[in-house]
Order: sequence, then C-alpha cells, then structure tokens
Amino acid sequence: MTTHQPSTLRRLFAWILRFYISISFPFLVVMIFVRLVMTPLFPQIEYNRPGFPADYYGFTVQDRLSYAPYAIQFLLNGDDISYLGDLRFPDGKEMYNTRELHHMRDVKVVTQYAYASALIGGILAVLSIFSLWRSNRPALQSALLNGSRLTIGLIFAIVLIAITSWDTFFTTFHQLFFAGGTWQFEYSDTLIRLFPEQFWFDASLVIGGGTLLVALITMYLTLRAPKRLL
Repeated sequence: MTTHQPSTLRRLFAWILRFYISISFPFLVVMIFVRLVMTPLFPQIEYNRPGFPADYYGFTVQDRLSYAPYAIQFLLNGDDISYLGDLRFPDGKEMYNTRELHHMRDVKVVTQYAYASALIGGILAVLSIFSLWRSNRPALQSALLNGSRLTIGLIFAIVLIAITSWDTFFTTFHQLFFAGGTWQFEYSDTLIRLFPEQFWFDASLVIGGGTLLVALITMYLTLRAPKRLL
C-alpha cells in the first residue's frame, strides 16, 4: 500500500496538470490574439482596407486613425473614465456621450478581468508544461493534443454560428457581459462611427482564424513528435 502511494499521487498530479493544460489552451490562445487585435496595427489595416464601411457622418480614415487609439488605450491603461470623458472634437463638442462612457467603463472592467485571468492562467500553464516536460512528456503530448482538438472544435462551432447568425452571435455575446440596453447606440454615436459591426466581424475572424491556426500547428506537431522525444 505504501509502496504504490507515491506512484498513484504522481499519476493523479500528472492528470491534473494534463487536464488544466487542455482546458486552458483555448482561452489562452484566444487571449493572445485578442491582445494582438487591440494594437494600433489592426485599426490601421481595417480602416485602410478596401470595402470597409465609410462613416456617413463625416469621419475620414485619418479621423478614425486619430480617435480610435484613445478608446483602445483606455481599455489597457490605469486611467479612469475621464481619460475619454475629457476628449473633445476640434469644434469643442464632447467626443463621447454619457451612455458611451458608461459602456466603455464596463468594457474596461471585463477587459481587465480577462487579462488578469489570462496572466494568472498563463503562468500556471507554463509551470504545468514545465513540470510535465521534466516528469511525464507523454502526458504533456496528450495535454497539448487534447487542448488543440478542443480548440478546433470550439472554433468551428463559434465561427459557424458567427457566419450564419452574426447578429444573434453579436447580441448574445454582449448580453453575457453587459446589462441590457447599455451596449446599444445610435449610428451617429462616436463608438459606432469608429467601430461599426464590420470592425467586430473582422476582429472575430482574425481571432478565430489565428487561434485555429495555432491549434492546427500544435496538433500536427504533437501527432508527429515521438512520445520519447516530447
């Protein structure tokens, strides 16, 4: 009984680490691409690409490139809502109204929780991977393979829903995180003029496509790697 106890505990510990790596894989990879989308490069590509909807209320491409980074930066910095509330157009008019500021404050809370979870989860994943790399490489191979398969399945399901029922997907996503009515705006509001639905549709494709690519590469490498080497 005593002889087998350490071995049993090691197997249980390896199973826990393997399970954690597998279930955290989709979230962590998605968050990497979410962060890439929230860089100045993505809006530059979006606003300048052919076919991106023009602003019927007068924003030029350069206006969007000038104003959008403030909204993105607010979600990443430590400033309060006055960071956006103090912004003015050249004619002195407030850039964001009260409803927009309220929503951006809510979005910042969600963003901060998501990034904090990704940071903590990422650290735990790295430690788990390092532990299995040293003690049980076949278990690590299994964890990465299962994580990539889980990710591929989730991505295909989400992308299918998003493509076939984008409005439903977009609405449901917001209802999960924000109170009803707080995320809906007029077409003349700054947030809609800077970030129309096409912007979010394209962002979703980039995040989903990038995540899918990473999962496929991971699955390919883990399937090809001999267990004795991984």
